[in-house]
Amino acid sequence: MRFLLFVPFFFLTLFPLAAQRSFDQIFPDISSTVREAAFSKEGFYRSTEKIQRSALIGSGQNAIDPQIVETILSIPPSFLVESILVVPAGKTGGYSLLDVYNALGKIRELKGRRYHSATRNEYVPLFEDVTRIESAQKNNPIPDPAPASRIPSSETIYMRLKDVNFGNTYYRGNMTLVPRGLRYSLSNNKNMTYFFIPVIKEEKFKVQLYFEPIAEGILIYAIAGADVSDFVSSKIDMASAISKRLAVIISWVAEGIAGTTGGT
Repeated sequence: MRFLLFVPFFFLTLFPLAAQRSFDQIFPDISSTVREAAFSKEGFYRSTEKIQRSALIGSGQNAIDPQIVETILSIPPSFLVESILVVPAGKTGGYSLLDVYNALGKIRELKGRRYHSATRNEYVPLFEDVTRIESAQKNNPIPDPAPASRIPSSETIYMRLKDVNFGNTYYRGNMTLVPRGLRYSLSNNKNMTYFFIPVIKEEKFKVQLYFEPIAEGILIYAIAGADVSDFVSSKIDMASAISKRLAVIISWVAEGIAGTTGGT
């Protein structure tokens, strides 16, 4: 009996529960303009071609998991987009990482989400079809899972997204629990093509999402980057393309979180 009582105490000593932080504690030097945008419905977005590590909001000391930024910079990217959004706490209480995990599991709800196309001057679906698939080698569709009651320490999934511009695109998603939150990584595990011309080679488009329950709700910090040739850049506005795809992904998971009861 003494041993059974000692085990949970031992693990709590090794891995103490981290106190919930506020937005300002995570980003103490952020400008009022960025902060206001982060708490808006659309969130804060910025894209850049000239990448300076020190200028990235997510690279601040002790702000978030350092691997978030390092993973993107390792491509290295020709274009980079950074975003911050806070999903306000629900009426019944704050959201949990389990709410985040279950929202991320609803892959098929990405289908039909719209973005504004400047060339068409209308809102069109970005992903015409979305499905989870069996593996990197097997494209057999599999259903989204039922809502989970607990979060695994890590998980890898594969998906096929029929992109309005790039046709069928294939992604690998890696989810990992980190000390204060949850990190979700997306990368293209096959070339992305435009009219049969490869525009982004495999593993050269990456999205990093970081989720943390904070005093104000759920923090979503995201950064995305892609390595593309100068020729492709001259034909396609890649900064806009990446930004729109990141915005659709963030709005999908944010609405999924907000659709839960909160406080689970």
